[in-house]
Amino acid sequence: MSYNFYALISRMKNIDRWALMRNADRENVMEHSHMVAVLAHALAVIRRDIMGGSASPDRCATAALFHDATEIFTGDMPTPVKYHDEEIRSAYRRVEEGAIRKLSEGLPETMRPEYDLLLREEGEVRDIVKAADKLSAYIKCVEELKTGNLEFKSAASSTLTKLRAMGMPEVDYFLDNFMEAFEKTIDELSI
Repeated sequence: MSYNFYALISRMKNIDRWALMRNADRENVMEHSHMVAVLAHALAVIRRDIMGGSASPDRCATAALFHDATEIFTGDMPTPVKYHDEEIRSAYRRVEEGAIRKLSEGLPETMRPEYDLLLREEGEVRDIVKAADKLSAYIKCVEELKTGNLEFKSAASSTLTKLRAMGMPEVDYFLDNFMEAFEKTIDELSI
């Protein structure tokens, strides 16, 4: 038997993000997922080691790698469209669920439970991955603004507001302690 799960996952590199925006630096879903995994791991470490909470950095990072895997079938739905109203959001959830089933069918049955958990992110893992996803979007906006691309000005402002409104101390800690570095040049970072 030949299974197609990993071949499908490798297609994440073919899905561009931010399709409605002019981009100085293109980003695909695979690149985005890697950054979300790095950020989810960081947020979980901050929650566990700095804030004294509980979180599994490894589980959060792994779930983040797969958090947009359904976009292999759906493409990257622009946020203004995806969240326009509950009817569209509900329809999109059904499409995502079908994509998860299709991905899961690409694995041997004995492996499906592990990946089904990752593809459906629940509880604390879901919350951390969602925050890391939003943080990744904010970083993208900051990086675009750094190139002079004002197309991302409004998105940066609204995304930062949403991040602060999450009420997650680990997100605030990241923003307060790590975000400034994203505005620096490589020479400034090397000092």
